[in-house]
Amino acid sequence: MTHTTPDHATRKAGGAVVPVLAFAGIVVAVMQTLLVPVIKDLPQLLGTEPSNATWVLTSTLLSGAVATPIMGRLGDLYGKRRMLILSLSVMVVGALVSAFTSQLLLMIVGRVLQGFAMGAIPLGIGLMRDMLPRERLASAMALMSSSIGVGGGLALPAAALVAQHTDWHALFYGAAGLGALAIGLTLLVVPESPARAKGSFDYPGAVGLSAGLVLLLLPITKGSDWGWSSGTTLGLFGAALAVLLLWGVYELRIPAPLVDLRTTARREVLLTNLASIMVGVSFYVVSLVLPQLLQLPTATGYGLGQSMVVAGLCVAPLGLTMMFTAPVYARLSARYGPRTTLIIGLLVIAVGYAGGLGLMHAAWQTIITSVVLGAGIGLAYSSLPALIVGAVPASETGAANGLNTLMRSIGTSVSSAVIGMVLANTAQDMGGVAVPTMHGFRVSFLIATAAVLVGLALAVFLPRTPRPAPQHTQLRASSEEDAVLERAEEVLRGFRGRVLDASGAPVARAKVTLIDRRGRQAGSTLSGHDGGYALTVPSEGPYVLAARAAGHGPLASAATHAGDERPVELDLPLPGETVTA
Repeated sequence: MTHTTPDHATRKAGGAVVPVLAFAGIVVAVMQTLLVPVIKDLPQLLGTEPSNATWVLTSTLLSGAVATPIMGRLGDLYGKRRMLILSLSVMVVGALVSAFTSQLLLMIVGRVLQGFAMGAIPLGIGLMRDMLPRERLASAMALMSSSIGVGGGLALPAAALVAQHTDWHALFYGAAGLGALAIGLTLLVVPESPARAKGSFDYPGAVGLSAGLVLLLLPITKGSDWGWSSGTTLGLFGAALAVLLLWGVYELRIPAPLVDLRTTARREVLLTNLASIMVGVSFYVVSLVLPQLLQLPTATGYGLGQSMVVAGLCVAPLGLTMMFTAPVYARLSARYGPRTTLIIGLLVIAVGYAGGLGLMHAAWQTIITSVVLGAGIGLAYSSLPALIVGAVPASETGAANGLNTLMRSIGTSVSSAVIGMVLANTAQDMGGVAVPTMHGFRVSFLIATAAVLVGLALAVFLPRTPRPAPQHTQLRASSEEDAVLERAEEVLRGFRGRVLDASGAPVARAKVTLIDRRGRQAGSTLSGHDGGYALTVPSEGPYVLAARAAGHGPLASAATHAGDERPVELDLPLPGETVTA
């Protein structure tokens, strides 16, 4: 069995890898806000009813939600770079389909293909974990995670400028060009990760999750049109609950699931994902409220009367601030940990929305709100992948971050539905047109503040990240298993991986012993419930890792450590025959 260490991957990764992957993430995120400047004109542009035109936006959201966890798992199994290029290629095809049509059905098909690329975000984070040295990883993952907001924020003024001065189809030509550029740069700069997960792709699980997500997100996004108490809305929610419950039971019973629900149910992963929903809600509120406030005519008494382009420029600092927050996050996280940084970010978001309640009377005030919220959302978004990466095995990084990105997407979907309902119900009639009111904008900001406070409460209950201990210090915890779970990512000089059975399933509480070149025991530990283990080494040289567990034959695996400060990834597959422990 051949294993590739992180050292090898790191030597192949050049300095341009991080900006190229971040650029790919920004390009993908552009798809989410590409049509925001022309939303109100879509029915006329496509020759259809407003209720039908909304599918142009809903379809992208649904396909992105479905593709994100699936592409993450495929990347873990078959190569993250390969799946990243595939995601971007599908996006380019979708953009070209939309560019050449004004027919509703073809436009929706193109938008579905564009949403498929959302899986690029977790794939990029997984590539960074596999290739980058520890000292560069925090800021790199922060930038990649923030690319969702950066792309969305920067797309608003750019799309507004294009839509105002050229044919709106040029938006899709530009998106296709950016996607092609991202593919070319990825092929030239980004190496493939050597890390691979065990097992095969869970096709029934992918179908079940896709069906459950569509059944869940469809009534969330269309509930305000159909009526929240209508039979269609309630029926779809009930069907989603049934399908997702059956899917969960199935995933728990197979050895190589699409989503490891046992890992997902761990406190640090579960609370991080729930907090991600709240961050997604808070991010989308500002994107919905400020552009409308800025573009409403001054005749309303509160509208700021700005053009589409000026409105986009006033909101652009949201994305720019998120981009420049990444290095700040890296320093804060290195000193205090990602949990504390997430809490700080959520506090800044709360301050931004609370202060924004009184900063709605001039364009320059909206810029201040955008900057503050961008800083807070940037810190929060940057913390989420670090918390996930620190809680799951390396072989599950893509799938786990895919699920986390999905949680953020669910947050934005809920935000869109709720805020849309609030603005519609508080609108006033002006010349036969329903116009959002200042009361509706302020209620929206209060909802965002409440969501952030819920996220803050969740973040407070996250386990504290232990500070790295000196290399000679023994791992200390209430049990050997807890030590592995809490410190696996903090091990520097040593070996880490998972203990697996013959089918590739994790083996819990297997004893792993480290033996040096003189035959002496250099350390031992028990594998965690996900099979993970981590052992430090006193010096470079050859070692033998011996593993044993009840019901399995013993295993001895030879390995060499180069003595640097990066761990060697080594899975230990136990023989399948049953023996007496």
